[in-house]
Amino acid sequence: MVYLRGHEGRGIGLINKLRAYRLQEDGLDTLDANLALGLPADSRDYGAAVGILEDIGLGEVRLLTNNPEKVRQLTDRGIVVTERVPLVVGVGAFNEGYLETKRDRMGHALDRVLDPDHLDAGIPGLTLDAGIAGATTKE
Repeated sequence: MVYLRGHEGRGIGLINKLRAYRLQEDGLDTLDANLALGLPADSRDYGAAVGILEDIGLGEVRLLTNNPEKVRQLTDRGIVVTERVPLVVGVGAFNEGYLETKRDRMGHALDRVLDPDHLDAGIPGLTLDAGIAGATTKE
């Protein structure tokens, strides 16, 4: 598993994420809040993840994500995504609109997540190999 720091708020940082929350309280969705702040919808870059995978000799991965941009960035940089494993999250009154925005406006694979018949389905057959690696990005 590769974890990248600095991706808080889709890469806009904690302070801007709090500013975006304020705009969401005023009725903007998560995407429009970022744009209203003059920020990109998603500014994350997965180059460090590719570097880590290459350093440990992995050219192909099972990617745990609902985000098509993660798949695109890895494949564009030569990593073969053998399977995209969707993440199952709880849905409630507080996050349903947020998840719908990610699905409808950002292309996230959340149809099953937002289907009440599958809320407790889990991820059949999922096993994880774990390791620790670190990377920093130049800013």
